[in-house]
Amino acid sequence: MGFLAALFLSFVPALLCAAVVYWLDRYEKEPRLLLGVVFFWGAVVAVIGALIAQLVLAGAVTAATGSERAADVAGSTLFAPITEESLKGIAILAVFLVLRREFDSMLDGIVYSAIVALGFAATENVFYLYGEFTESGMEGLLSLFVVRVVLGIWNHPFYTAWIGIGLALSRLSPNLLVRWLAPPLGWAVALGFHSLHNTLATFSEGTPGLGLLMFVVDWFGWLSISVLILVSIYREGRLLGTHLAEEVGLGRLTPAQYKTATSSWAQSGARLRTLVGAGRRPTRRFYQVCGELAHKKAHLARLGDEGHNVVLIEKLRAELVVLSSQAIA
Repeated sequence: MGFLAALFLSFVPALLCAAVVYWLDRYEKEPRLLLGVVFFWGAVVAVIGALIAQLVLAGAVTAATGSERAADVAGSTLFAPITEESLKGIAILAVFLVLRREFDSMLDGIVYSAIVALGFAATENVFYLYGEFTESGMEGLLSLFVVRVVLGIWNHPFYTAWIGIGLALSRLSPNLLVRWLAPPLGWAVALGFHSLHNTLATFSEGTPGLGLLMFVVDWFGWLSISVLILVSIYREGRLLGTHLAEEVGLGRLTPAQYKTATSSWAQSGARLRTLVGAGRRPTRRFYQVCGELAHKKAHLARLGDEGHNVVLIEKLRAELVVLSSQAIA
C-alpha cells in the first residue's frame, strides 16, 4: 500500500508537469517518442547511475575521514549535485550531438532538460516517500509529499534547465567562444543552484530560516525559468512571422494559414476544430512543418548551411505545399 501510494504520488504529478512542458512548446513540438526516451533516462538510468556513484564517493570519504557525518554532508552538498546534474545532462547532450536537427531553440533546450529532470525527480521521490512511509506511516508520507512534490515539484527542472540553456546558446551562436563556453557554464550554474538547495536543506535542521531561504531561492528560480520560457515563446512567434511571410508570397500557404501559424492560440483553436471534423493529422503536421521551416531558415541566415539547412528547407517547403490544401486555418 505504501509503495503504491509513493509511486502514484511521485509519477502522476511528474507526468502532469511533463504534459504542461509539452504544451508550452507551442510552435515546433519535440517528438513525443524522444521525450519519452529522455524521461526514461532520467527516471531509470540517471537515478541508478547517481545512486551508485554517490555510494562509492561517500564510502571513500568515510574511509578517508572516519566520519559518516562528513560523508553525509559531502554527499548532499557536493556529490549529489555533480552526479545528478551530470547524468541528467548526458541525455540532453545526446540529443544535442546525435539529433541536432531537433535542437532548434532555447525553448527546446529547456523542454528536454525539464523532461529528463521530471523523470529523475519522480523516481527519487518514490524512494523518499516510501522511506518515510516505512518510518512514519501514511501521515509521514503525505507530509513529505507536500514538501517534496507540492512545494518542490519544479526544483529539478529548474536546476537542469541551465544545462539545456547552455547547449542551446552553443547551438545557436556563430561565435566559437560561446559555442565552447556556454555548455560547461550552463552545467556549472545547474550544479551551483542544486548544491545551494542541498546545502540550505542540510543545515536547516538547526536553523529554520535556512529552510525558508531554500524555498525562496527555489521559487525565484522557477519564476526566472518561467520568464525565459515566455520570452522564448514570444520570440518564436516573431521568428515564424518573419520567416513565413516569404512563403505566403510564394503561395505555399495562405494568409489565413500564416495568421494561424504565427499565433499559438490560433493554432490551438485550429487543432481543436479538427477534433470534430476532418483534417486532424494534416493540420497538426502542417503547423509543425511551419515551425520547423521557420527555424531552419533562421539557422541558415545565422549559421549558414550547417547541417544541410538548404536541403532541409526545400524538403519542408515541398511538404508544406502538399499539406496546405488539407490544413485548417
